[in-house]
Amino acid sequence: MEEKEEKKISAVVIRRLPRYYRYLGELVENDVQRISSKELSEKMKVTASQIRQDLNNFGGFGQQGYGYNVKYLYDKIGKILGVDEPHNMIVVGAGNIGRAICNYSDFSKRGFVIKGLFDNNPEVAGKEVAGVKVYNSEGIAQFIKDNNIEIVALTLPKVAAKEVANIVVEAGIKAIWNFAPVDLNLPKDVIVENVHLSESLMRLSYAIANQEKH
Repeated sequence: MEEKEEKKISAVVIRRLPRYYRYLGELVENDVQRISSKELSEKMKVTASQIRQDLNNFGGFGQQGYGYNVKYLYDKIGKILGVDEPHNMIVVGAGNIGRAICNYSDFSKRGFVIKGLFDNNPEVAGKEVAGVKVYNSEGIAQFIKDNNIEIVALTLPKVAAKEVANIVVEAGIKAIWNFAPVDLNLPKDVIVENVHLSESLMRLSYAIANQEKH
């Protein structure tokens, strides 16, 4: 019954859940046991009413006069987001972004296990980045099959990203984290989360320009 209810949740609410999860995780680390929607709203800069509406989509979790049990709510949102179980992933492209992803320890805390870093430069093959071994790109497809890889992060130039995307999809990958500045034309059942850094920076530029006009 619970799964059917979750499917009705709007995409806007789902997009806010990782932020709730991050703030609640910080509270758990600081041994905070309970928090009111008002206190949470002050930390997140979201209205208490919005928080209650969002969480009520999943059955509430709060008690009047008590607030929210932080650990319970953290675990519950983690389950909704699917991070209560580990997800094996690889990074393709050992450049600055690829290395930064491997060096970011928070991913492993959230259940995203980086099993390998791939690059077509023979000079980096066999080395390690933050404990993650670098492999030659020729072995990607077999590595995916042998290590139960679910997610592939692409930190490559445009043309290479398109080629590698087709290879990993052929190997069975259904989720791609795309940092390449290109839209990937892939089957509909493949989930692509695009992270276009230049577009994000241009949105920031637009906000600055329009702020100056007012």
